[in-house]
Amino acid sequence: MKHFVFLIFLSLISCKTYTSQAEFSTYSNKNQVEIKKVNNFRNLGGIKNSEGKTLKDSLIYRSGNLHELKKSSFDEFEKLKINKVIDLRTKEEINKAPDQFPTNIIYENHPAFEDENGELKDAKKQVLKGQFNKGDADKRMTEFYKDYVSENPEVIKKIITEILDSDQPILYHCTAGKDRTGMITALILKVLKFDDSVIFEEYLQSNNLRQKIIQKRLNLANNLHFIYPKLDIGVLEKTGWIERNYLRSAFDEIDEKYGSMDDYIHKALGISEEKREIYIQKFLQ
Repeated sequence: MKHFVFLIFLSLISCKTYTSQAEFSTYSNKNQVEIKKVNNFRNLGGIKNSEGKTLKDSLIYRSGNLHELKKSSFDEFEKLKINKVIDLRTKEEINKAPDQFPTNIIYENHPAFEDENGELKDAKKQVLKGQFNKGDADKRMTEFYKDYVSENPEVIKKIITEILDSDQPILYHCTAGKDRTGMITALILKVLKFDDSVIFEEYLQSNNLRQKIIQKRLNLANNLHFIYPKLDIGVLEKTGWIERNYLRSAFDEIDEKYGSMDDYIHKALGISEEKREIYIQKFLQ
C-alpha cells in the first residue's frame, strides 16, 4: 500500500520542521512514562469525558517501538505491570528493529499492512530524487490515515478488542507511536464515548513528547541536506509532526464508508452498545 510505505520510509529518515508550525496539546505531560530509549511513552489514565468521568490510570499504555529498550531498564519497565505488548508495525520494520523487553511479557504483532512488493525501496528513491513535494506528502499522509481505518477493518477490530478485553495493563505501539498508534488510541476513546475535543488533545500530545527528537533531526537534516539537494525538506516537515487534519480525515472516511462512527464501531469493530457500556464501566470511574 503505497501511502503506507511512503510514511514508513519517512519515519526512518530525519525530518525538518519548525516548532511554530506544529500544533501542540494543551494537556500537561503528567501521564508521560519516562524510560530511557522508549519514545512517546504514556498512559491514557486521567483524561476526562464530557460527563466528568475519568479514564482509570495505568491500564492502557502507548509508545514508540521498544527496539532500544535496555536490559538495565527492564526492572523499571516491569514496575508498570504491563502484561502484553501489541506491535502495530510491519514484519519488515520488526526485522530491522525488533522490540526488546522482559521475557515474561506476551508479544503480539498485528500489522494492518505489509510491504510485500518492495515499495519501501521505491519510495526511498523517489523522495531522495525530489519526486515528492510538500503537497504530495500532505496528500499521502491524509490517504494513509483514511486507508488505515478502512482497508483492513478485521485487523483493526482485533487490535481494539485485544486492548479493551485485557484484564491487565497492555501496551501497543508502532514506530514513532504517533500515526498508527494515534489512530488506534482515537478509536479506543471513541468506543468509550469521549468527545472529539478530548480525543484530539490526546492525539496531539505526541507532538509535545516528540519535540526534542524532531528538533534534533531538524539539525541533522540541515547539516546533511547538501547530500540530497533534490530532497524537498517540506516533505520531511509534513511527516515529522502529526496534524489535526490527518486524524480528522480518518474520521471523515469512517463517516463516508459506514455512515457514522457508531455504525463503524458496531459493524466493523463488532462492538454492540451493550458491550460499549461494559467497557465504559471497566475503564472509566
